[in-house]
Amino acid sequence: MIGGIGIPELLIILAIVLVIFGANKLPEIGSGMGRAIKNFKKATGEPEEIDVTSEKEQINSEQKTQNDDNKSDSTNSSK
Repeated sequence: MIGGIGIPELLIILAIVLVIFGANKLPEIGSGMGRAIKNFKKATGEPEEIDVTSEKEQINSEQKTQNDDNKSDSTNSSK
């Protein structure tokens, strides 16, 4: 028994779904539901990795890193 729903109730629900969608659509609906549940479990299990820096900050950071690298290269070559 699933949350107060017994076997007779499940059979009635299955019969209604079969009448509405037809026998050919049931495998597609089942696989779609399975993928949805799998993706939901994957999304809730993975840590959240969101990059909150703006595009301008990323560009400025990259340019600063490149400038620092160029300065260190020129300093090393002059020694």
